Amino acid sequence: MRRLLSALATAVAVLMSAGAAEAQFVNFGRGDQIIIDPNTNQPMRMLPRTDGGRTSGGVSPVPRQTVAFAGGYAPGTIVINSSERRLYLVQAGGTAIRYGVGVGRPGFSWAGTKSITRKAEWPDWRPPAQMLRRRPDLPRFMAGGPDNPLGARALYLGSSLYRIHGSNEPHTIGTAVSSGCFRMTNDDVMDLYGRVRVGTRVVVLR
Repeated sequence: MRRLLSALATAVAVLMSAGAAEAQFVNFGRGDQIIIDPNTNQPMRMLPRTDGGRTSGGVSPVPRQTVAFAGGYAPGTIVINSSERRLYLVQAGGTAIRYGVGVGRPGFSWAGTKSITRKAEWPDWRPPAQMLRRRPDLPRFMAGGPDNPLGARALYLGSSLYRIHGSNEPHTIGTAVSSGCFRMTNDDVMDLYGRVRVGTRVVVLR
């Protein structure tokens, strides 16, 4: 605790001497950060791990873990079990990394085999025409960033409108809420993004 307070005091002093004009993030060990109030130069709150200075979007209610997995899929395959609301990245030796996902709500779930055709960091969002017909209140464009519903990363599936993407609503992981996409916390989608490549096979089960 003494080291924690000392490091915090040092960080605040540095910002005060710099005459910070806006809120700043200070790295604070283990990937955590503190946000500094631009008016008082005092710490406002601790933030979870970040990417490029942007908040991670919270911790998944479904912890990521390595589990036993059988099914005859080649290592490197992504298998999404919609009924379980889990995504598996198949590993060698009969295991897989399991992640929690949010899946399509009733009427929007689907099954099939796709491949990852594009990867994007902090992607922009343009709601498709079908979604705009259902929700004309939505913006026509939203630039990538922590408030964007696609989150920190997106993996585009074939030529479809569907993606595996991040989310700024971690409480929706493990639920059926989407229009057919598969959402993960930003921390989890960043982990998956770094492990897969364009061309990865994605198998979606109901």
